Amino acid sequence: MSSLVLFGAHLRTARQRRDESLRTMAARIGTSIPTLRRMEAGDPKVAIGVYATALWIFGKASTLGDILEPASDEYATMLDVDRADRRRARR
Repeated sequence: MSSLVLFGAHLRTARQRRDESLRTMAARIGTSIPTLRRMEAGDPKVAIGVYATALWIFGKASTLGDILEPASDEYATMLDVDRADRRRARR
């Protein structure tokens, strides 16, 4: 299961647990019911801003800022160390 499909499933569960209809949730997000259905199916064609609005509605917008946080990007840190080693070796 892709991350976006899992996110869509979580979005559906969160909506249902709050007893929100598709119509009500779509209106809160500012989108159409078909778009909300596509979001809940994990459709990658839905704009990231719509997904971000859904996160905001559920009080989780701050988690969007954690994605690719430099301090937790281990691969980029490894590249930084490798570049620094190469610069030191050239001196």
